[in-house]
Amino acid sequence: MHNHELIDDQANGLRRMNKQMVKVISITGGKGGVGKTNVSLNLAMAMAQLGKKVLVLDADLGLANCDVMLGLRVEKNLSHVLSGECELDDVIIDGPFGIKIVPATSGSQNMTELSPVEHAGLIRAFSELRTPVDVLMVDTAAGISDMVLSFSRASQDVVVVVCDEPSSITDAYALMKILSRDHGVEKFKIVANMVRNLKEGQELFAKLSRVTDRFLDVSLELVATIPYDENVRKAARKQKAFIDVFPKTPASMALKGLALKAIKWPVPANASGHLEFFLEQLLQPHADQGVV
Repeated sequence: MHNHELIDDQANGLRRMNKQMVKVISITGGKGGVGKTNVSLNLAMAMAQLGKKVLVLDADLGLANCDVMLGLRVEKNLSHVLSGECELDDVIIDGPFGIKIVPATSGSQNMTELSPVEHAGLIRAFSELRTPVDVLMVDTAAGISDMVLSFSRASQDVVVVVCDEPSSITDAYALMKILSRDHGVEKFKIVANMVRNLKEGQELFAKLSRVTDRFLDVSLELVATIPYDENVRKAARKQKAFIDVFPKTPASMALKGLALKAIKWPVPANASGHLEFFLEQLLQPHADQGVV
């Protein structure tokens, strides 16, 4: 089967799908070490505490991250789904507060770049998903790969996690530049992470805004300022989520505030509110490339 036939086949499968209204949020960071996966998991749990059915797609495919952070046992992962050995529902593991996690592949296979066949397998897997979902949270890889760009452009909300380091700001800027210039993403929600206080978070946002206002046609919104919190590290050492073991710690309170905002972010009533649209968008970059 050629690539274009595969893509047609997938697209037809998607149209038969139940139109599920799902809020799709991708959490990106530009660079590693900014606390992106921590934000993804704890935000997912905070939204679950508010009654949402949340599925976290660990798309940080170079490192099996989410399950390691939570000390969860994983039998099968995304690579088994892509190879056709099993369905997406078979690899979903239960996390705290009822969140569901699709574990990434272990580091043995570099999956930041999927082949068209694997990409189509991923789409098919999602289109056949039976697990009910209100929110799909995509924890993307660090850096700027095709995979990160595909997930981000297909999401309704792109959250960029930054910390107060020059490299974090330049990497976040580079990511937003490519997403806005080449993929039509114009709105970014910024999370200032590991900051000393609210003022430092606002200054970090102002720094980033100054550069984007000058050179890019995008709008940024500061959606959360998460303080540096020693309990985040303590929770990591216990392989627990900080929102679980330290629910009243400042970082947890900040994440709960973000969750209250995030559940109000509108799901578009048009096609882009459907999981189907997310999946078709995910296919698009590969469809553009045509058959080699």
